[in-house]
Amino acid sequence: MKRLSVLLALAGLILGTLLIGWYGFGRVAEAALSVGWRGFAGLAIWQCVLFVVLGLAWNAIMPRGGLLRIITWGRMVRDAAANCLPFSILGGIAAGARSLTSAGVSWPLALGSSVVDATAEFLGQIAFIALGLALLLLKAPGSGLALPAGAVLVAAIVAGASFVWLQHGAGRIVRALGRRIAGDWLSGAVPGVDLLQAEMSGLYRRSAWLALGSALHLVGWLGTGFAGWLAYRLLGADIDLASVLAIEALLQVLLTAAFLVPGGIGVQEAGYASLGAAFGLPPELSLGVSLLRRARDMALGVPILLIWQFAEARRAMRPAVGPGRIGNLNG
Repeated sequence: MKRLSVLLALAGLILGTLLIGWYGFGRVAEAALSVGWRGFAGLAIWQCVLFVVLGLAWNAIMPRGGLLRIITWGRMVRDAAANCLPFSILGGIAAGARSLTSAGVSWPLALGSSVVDATAEFLGQIAFIALGLALLLLKAPGSGLALPAGAVLVAAIVAGASFVWLQHGAGRIVRALGRRIAGDWLSGAVPGVDLLQAEMSGLYRRSAWLALGSALHLVGWLGTGFAGWLAYRLLGADIDLASVLAIEALLQVLLTAAFLVPGGIGVQEAGYASLGAAFGLPPELSLGVSLLRRARDMALGVPILLIWQFAEARRAMRPAVGPGRIGNLNG
């Protein structure tokens, strides 16, 4: 998987470079730099606001309160790892869960809630894609994108329902497979599989809170669309918010399909260029928006990862704690 992620990242980097080169490095760079430092700071601040919204969504599905600060930081680590490191989305989820365990959350709850939160985010994303498809039919009915986007939406709904069932309804099957795998490789890990499954089953039983988390994630997706509209406007594009929401929603279809590509390198650039063109926007301007988005992710993500690694290093340098440490973490 590591080798595949690296190969996909290299392929995406080549694709993105070729696209920018095709439309002109100078024109794309000029478009991206035209926002100025104030415009870029505004985009970064808005992303920090979205981190709080995403933290609230994750916090909503947790069984106890008082963790918003820890969970929001975990979400920031998750996104930073997914955007700045050669990890897939799954690697980012693991990093976010690790940050929670460092703060004292038991690992079954940290990892289980991460997976359930990812499910809630996916459900919110499905609603966002449905909204984007409706806006596409309204704003650009002749683009030819409606049929494939609709097919992907149906597939996403089926995949989302299957994903929830596999984690919740088929718990005994997952547990049996986990026992078999863990039993073959590491007999001491079998109880851990049971703990993880128990946490996830308990979280899924909190259906009202899961629905609230999904609704908050939908707010987060709409906020992402607003950030895209703001970037387009800062670059001088005359486009309305509804059209950019459609672009961002359909872009998520491409990025979700290419979830194994670290950071969606190349896929994001190709998506912005093609989807923007469907709404009459010059490809170099849409590529400028993509570069702005990556620059914002790096400007926020690198410091987040450095702070996280510094905290992890300090934790590793602490004197070893007795056996009671594990029991305390697991509650």
